[in-house]
Amino acid sequence: MEQMNNKELVLFTLPDGNVTIDVQLNNENVWLSLNQLSTLFDRDKSVISRHLKNIFLENELDKNSVVAIFATTASDGKRYQVEYYNLDAILSVGYRVNSKQATKFRQWANKVLKDYILKGYALNNNILDTTHKEYQQLLDLLNNTLISNQQVTAQGQNILALINDYATTWSALLQYDEDRLAIPNTIHKNSLSLDYVTSISAITEFKNSLLAIGEATALFANERNEQLQSILANLDQTMFGEELYQSVEEKAANLLYMVIKDHPFSDGNKRIGSFLFVLYLQLNKLTTNVNNIGLTSLALLVAESDPAQKDLIIRLIINLLVK
Repeated sequence: MEQMNNKELVLFTLPDGNVTIDVQLNNENVWLSLNQLSTLFDRDKSVISRHLKNIFLENELDKNSVVAIFATTASDGKRYQVEYYNLDAILSVGYRVNSKQATKFRQWANKVLKDYILKGYALNNNILDTTHKEYQQLLDLLNNTLISNQQVTAQGQNILALINDYATTWSALLQYDEDRLAIPNTIHKNSLSLDYVTSISAITEFKNSLLAIGEATALFANERNEQLQSILANLDQTMFGEELYQSVEEKAANLLYMVIKDHPFSDGNKRIGSFLFVLYLQLNKLTTNVNNIGLTSLALLVAESDPAQKDLIIRLIINLLVK
């Protein structure tokens, strides 16, 4: 048909299948000839021409901006210079023409064609839907956390900051593997293990310091069924010779999550989980921009989250650790 560079086809077909138009894409716009407009709207070319003339006379559109000349090969094999009208002109004519086909085209164009060309929704719709749903999960979780913990001051504001910081990572997350496991390029793959004896010793010192200032009871940090040992072992587990958690950031995120959610202690799991999280980062000489209030907010966010959101929360923690 017309000789255009970088052209694509968007097919418009009426429900009855009687009319099909090959809509030409060029320079991020669509173009139809007068003959095609006549077929599209089921009106004579003279009617279409009259509408176009009035559109330009009334300064609804600038003719120089919506009309282009393209070389077109006719059925006789000869090439002709033909005027083509872009999407703005097509829609303007469509809103003036009184026909069933014009109505059908307006509905189709408004819902599909313009979004496809100008916004790319048709191409990226699945990605956008996924992103929106995951971000909405975080916002819902944020709301529940603030209500449950009556946070209206610095901590509540800090959670908002965490969510906003995380929102900026979605474009990067979309580039990861199909399982959507967040593994940024800047992660630290070599890690030192936090062993059980060291952990228990550190937790004991932590408990004593809290008891001394009246911020813990005898129930604090009493381990249940050696669950902490199991959690620490899980951080270093392998599969087919490869570590399941392949970075310091991923192990730290899972450590925080598992201690808080699995409740290995009779009391103080959020505080102990946060303490071990920081201890593990220090052991591996990894600094973080998450401050004290931020860590408190993050621990509460993990505690309030639904288990089904685990992957989402782990990605959040990892991306907060990655600079």
